[in-house]
Amino acid sequence: MTTTTFGVIVGNRGFFPAVLARDGRDEILRVLEQEGYRTVGLSPQDTKSGAVETLQDARKCAELFKKHRDEIDGILVTLPNFGDEKSVANTIRMAGLDVPVLVHAYPDEPGKMLMGGRRDSFCGKISACNNLWQYGIRFTLTAQHTVAPKSESFKTDLTAFAATCRIVKGLKQVRVGVLGARPAAFNTVRFSEKLMEQAGISVETLDLSEVLGRINRTKDDDPKAQSKLSSIQSYVPTQGIPSNSLLKMAKFGAVVDDWMQANELVGSSIQCWTALEEFFGVVPCTLMSMMSNNLVPSACETDMVGMIGMYILLLASGTPSAIVDWNNNFGEDPDKAVIFHCSNLPKHFFEDFKMDFQEIIATSVGKENTFGTVVGRLKSGPLTFCRASTDDLHGRMRAYVGEGEITSDKLQSFGGYGVVKVPALQRLLQYVCKNGYEHHVAVNRSHYGRAIADALQNYKGWEVYYHQAGASESKGC
Repeated sequence: MTTTTFGVIVGNRGFFPAVLARDGRDEILRVLEQEGYRTVGLSPQDTKSGAVETLQDARKCAELFKKHRDEIDGILVTLPNFGDEKSVANTIRMAGLDVPVLVHAYPDEPGKMLMGGRRDSFCGKISACNNLWQYGIRFTLTAQHTVAPKSESFKTDLTAFAATCRIVKGLKQVRVGVLGARPAAFNTVRFSEKLMEQAGISVETLDLSEVLGRINRTKDDDPKAQSKLSSIQSYVPTQGIPSNSLLKMAKFGAVVDDWMQANELVGSSIQCWTALEEFFGVVPCTLMSMMSNNLVPSACETDMVGMIGMYILLLASGTPSAIVDWNNNFGEDPDKAVIFHCSNLPKHFFEDFKMDFQEIIATSVGKENTFGTVVGRLKSGPLTFCRASTDDLHGRMRAYVGEGEITSDKLQSFGGYGVVKVPALQRLLQYVCKNGYEHHVAVNRSHYGRAIADALQNYKGWEVYYHQAGASESKGC
């Protein structure tokens, strides 16, 4: 994961002691450095205490940010005292960076409430946010209204905000690819390319016949195909898999790699039911698993927007994502469910895994034509789920997101499978069904629901439902 860089604005108001701004700036910069973030900001040589207090200070800070616009991922506004709300808003407007903004305020101490020690940042934060709102500048808040920079709460705020910055940056001018036509039986994965284009996501297409044609032209000893074959064999146990099937997978993978590199694609969705099996003789699951494990997400059944959910989770966490079905209840526990796919899950998710055949499709096209799945039980651990979708009826992008855990419950199944526990799961499923969402959902072994909801709703303007235990079906965060 690349290091996040924050542009830092220290707010100051002249009739408060300058020492508050000076010491506050020094402390916040120390914390950011200790947490591994880079910073760009004014120094005490640039302005009084390295803070912004006047229009001239705001211009200096804005010019500094402009010089580093390609580096700055987000802006942190910190208020060691009440701060000058106009200067803060002017700085952000004049810099014109179009990045997320986090507003932080220092807490007062009960024993330091006389002039010389009191901060009034509690009040100043409200004024600063009011001005940002008037200027039309979107911003993020810390979980607590005022919070000490050294606290664990603030460090959690920084982790979430950095993820928000990565998502917002990563969703600018995205290029993705869909390979093959939507399987006829899967109306659920229909989507609007035009809505995605408006959201900054461009879709490249490739017909399955072109892929098969390029494979037919690839010789068995082709260097790229042989390299891909070695990669497959080192990625997943392949005992019992016919060598001819492995070679077909390798050629398929080499062709897809060339297509994605030539078109600068960050992810893909691939037709998998059932033309590839019937007319080519393998499933593409292993290749998709490998791509997702290498942080190039790939979704099956041409679920393009489902892959965007995978990509969003990847941006947040820096780790592989998977696409699964909300598939089964688990006994009588209302907060547990089975997630499943046939499967193309990345090995990052598995407790144990191997290559096998696709048991569902094999019933119609024969086992010999369906080798290439990656199957096993999922490791227990944290879970964030995210479903992106195009709402064609209302002309908007939308999503839901939440957190839970993958449990250690045992289960006998085929494919890739695991049991998850999500607080208030029944309310979530009611929401999914009532609002016409797909049965696919993207998942990641992390907890980044807050950051994803913030990025998609606050900065991208999507309609977002952030699922939380005890909360109503409110939109956003």
